Amino acid sequence: MPMLAMRIARPKVLIDLRRIADLDYLREEEGIIAIGAMASKRSAEDSDMIKDRQPLFHAATKLIGHRQIRNRGSVGGSFAHADPSSEYPAVALVLDMQMKAIGPAGERLIPADEFFVTYMTTSLEASEILTEVRMPVLPEGTGWAIQEFARRNGDLALAGVALTLRLDKGLCHQVRMAAFGVNPTAVRLSAGEAALEGQAPSTAAFARAAAAAADALDEPMSCIHAPGEYRRHLVKTLAERCLVEAAGRAH
Repeated sequence: MPMLAMRIARPKVLIDLRRIADLDYLREEEGIIAIGAMASKRSAEDSDMIKDRQPLFHAATKLIGHRQIRNRGSVGGSFAHADPSSEYPAVALVLDMQMKAIGPAGERLIPADEFFVTYMTTSLEASEILTEVRMPVLPEGTGWAIQEFARRNGDLALAGVALTLRLDKGLCHQVRMAAFGVNPTAVRLSAGEAALEGQAPSTAAFARAAAAAADALDEPMSCIHAPGEYRRHLVKTLAERCLVEAAGRAH
């Protein structure tokens, strides 16, 4: 529907999935949280299970638009929309999520790093629909954070960062970082991850990792609201703040 509103898409046929009750659920199955494609973002926001077992996804959901949008918009719709400024694709990369799709050839699971192709484009075939998104429960002791910068509350982000990390024997490990709003799709910040892996958590180490992440970005997008270099600066600043916040949550 957002693509229709923005005059980007003019489909000949629209199929309404709202009456398929079997696609409206949130549940945990053996360490995996499964959300049906038609579950609303508001239901994810209000879910104690999501809040307790996957706080990064919960925090990302609360950043999406306004309450009215979260009331009406589905979780699956946001993933299929694949807006590069949306929070969900970056969180999907950080959490190594999977998307379940079904079509004439049957059912398949698509890893997040293969699902988001480019600007508002996924790897779903024209004959497939997204039926479920799957994410692991956040392991106990994992630090997490998501921060973004938008012109107004509820606007799409000019830039944002989501990440997780773990502390083992006083050192940072399993660092996973991603940025959104800067390239045609959300991107892993691998240079920042490598810079922090095995390092003691400190202001200096976080600054180096954030700088490495921002420096390695491939030509950030520009628009009338923010040139590319400003977006690169935002990623550096937000990544550094996220690392401090995540380290404070890790134990």
